[in-house]
Amino acid sequence: MIHIKGGRVIDSANGIDKKGDVFIQSGRIVEAAEFTGKRATIIDAKGKLVVPGLIDMHVHLREPGHEYKETVASGCDAAAAGGFTSVVCMPNTDPVCDNASIVAFIRKQAERANGVNVFPMGAVSKGLSGDELAEMGEMLKAGAVAFTDDGKGIMRSDIMRSALEYAENFGVVVCAHAEDHTLSAGGCMHEGYMSTRLGLSGVPAVAESVMVSRDIQLAAFTGGRYHVQHISTREAVELVRQAKKAGLHVTAEAAPHHWSLSDADLENYDPNFKMNPPLRSEEHVKAVRRGLKDGTIDVIATDHAPHSELEKLVEFDQAANGIIGLETALPLGLELVRDGVLDLPGLVAKLTVNPARVLGLEKGTLSPGADGDVTIIDPELSWVFSREEIRSKSANSPWLEREFTGRAVCTIAGGRIVYQI
Repeated sequence: MIHIKGGRVIDSANGIDKKGDVFIQSGRIVEAAEFTGKRATIIDAKGKLVVPGLIDMHVHLREPGHEYKETVASGCDAAAAGGFTSVVCMPNTDPVCDNASIVAFIRKQAERANGVNVFPMGAVSKGLSGDELAEMGEMLKAGAVAFTDDGKGIMRSDIMRSALEYAENFGVVVCAHAEDHTLSAGGCMHEGYMSTRLGLSGVPAVAESVMVSRDIQLAAFTGGRYHVQHISTREAVELVRQAKKAGLHVTAEAAPHHWSLSDADLENYDPNFKMNPPLRSEEHVKAVRRGLKDGTIDVIATDHAPHSELEKLVEFDQAANGIIGLETALPLGLELVRDGVLDLPGLVAKLTVNPARVLGLEKGTLSPGADGDVTIIDPELSWVFSREEIRSKSANSPWLEREFTGRAVCTIAGGRIVYQI
């Protein structure tokens, strides 16, 4: 039993933003009148934010197959330190999470970790080949919550159509890594002025937007639910904006690096700034920020992608794509608030109730009866993201040794304190 006292309680699902207390009993949120915890753990939240447990719907936990980069257990530790009580892991493991047995294995590893909630995403296609649908129904029965071939764009329109149709029959969403590989092949950064200046091969923005355009049309045709992962281009954001105006079941997420960094940051050829989609030019960064501000982009998700130094300390064009993000997403989100892009309830919504709604999870709220998932945030705490304190097994981050303001100081999952400063 936990009594959180005197914090600024923000529950965007219910339009709540006020000073108050939160009570957790038997692993669930309860009203004050129901709370019987005379011996409860009392947490003083004065001067702090008390919000529903944060949800990251885009992480790579690397298990099975690449445990030297990350495991389910270490990923859960990193998530808890970042304030996340629920994470959704991508299927590009080895073997690929394209069948019920791998889904069950990941869930079992999460139970053993006994940390935050872990929800697997199943692959759309067998082996991420893009050529044959995976057994979606069986994976759902085993505990998958949605489907994606993240890391690879689904090139065949007939496969994407079928995936949207099947997923809609089950009432779940298809999440898409929007990339036309015939346009992006050989590229290692955004195509534009900086790629020419640095002498590196480029990935044009149209490689993303052409796939988003196709998939939105397929979503309109099938009535399916379509979610754009790690959106990064001005054109793709506008396509999603127009799809929403047309009443289609289309949502989108943005990763912190796509609103806080640009291709200008590649000046030193640091592989810790290499990811896919690549860091874009300033016009695209501004478009992502506008999309977050006006609600076109529903969700903030990290695309947490751990890699060891073996994959990163090589020539830029040979380095693996991706960065870790679970422990830095919240302070980067708070920077959006300080910049006037979002208000606090808006930021909380994109990290809690919005991803819960996209995925159909009964999470993201402090309503009585909800799971006891709570994040307590000190928005003014200054701290340094040091290599020594990283909870992830990998340290591939462009923000190493940077000072941040604001972080989670207590993370509670299912009524259990899983992280506390």
